[in-house]
Amino acid sequence: MPGNRNVLYLIIGALIVAVGVLGYNLYQTKKEPEGLQINVGPDGLKIKTK
Repeated sequence: MPGNRNVLYLIIGALIVAVGVLGYNLYQTKKEPEGLQINVGPDGLKIKTK
């Protein structure tokens, strides 16, 4: 039975790492980029620095 407990801890640890990595990737994709933003629309050209 001690072997089963070690496997359970390994699976739980892997799941925690996977959730952390997925959360970080989601944060990076949602974060607005820094720098210069140029928008072209019906109101004309807009340039915004961030």
